[in-house]
Amino acid sequence: MNTKEIKIKITEYSATSELPEEDQKLLQQAAKSASRSYAPYSEFHVGAAVLLENGEIICGSNQENAAYPAGLCAERVALFYANSQYPGVKVKALAVTAHADHFIIDKPISPCGTCRQVIAETESRQQRKIKILMQGESGPVNMTEGIENLLPLTFYEEKLKKK
Repeated sequence: MNTKEIKIKITEYSATSELPEEDQKLLQQAAKSASRSYAPYSEFHVGAAVLLENGEIICGSNQENAAYPAGLCAERVALFYANSQYPGVKVKALAVTAHADHFIIDKPISPCGTCRQVIAETESRQQRKIKILMQGESGPVNMTEGIENLLPLTFYEEKLKKK
């Protein structure tokens, strides 16, 4: 038997002002997008902003539905729209933030498991890591380079059997 240890790397910034201007702008766009979410059930409003290699910023917000599985997370809305409108243009960075109706989110939020898998597929397709910025409505910002820091032991396409 072997025991393996998996390490992840996340950089924490105590304030948005410590980030490069480009990252600050991306987080601002994510926060603006959160205000456009449709979240009558969870009352948890998530916004995402994707920075493409061509400089375009694509935003998304969570969209809920009474049939819960029919809803979509902000990260997937933004990533899927980016790929549909700018196929072949690589994603440089993804920012995600949230606010809630009845409490303050003072710690960084992170993508759910399904969104992490979509980010992994995007990185695999473009053969390039994505910078991921995570923030609450106040408090610190977490940043990581690449999804493997949020999704170790990632399931990739090459694991699928093909003819």
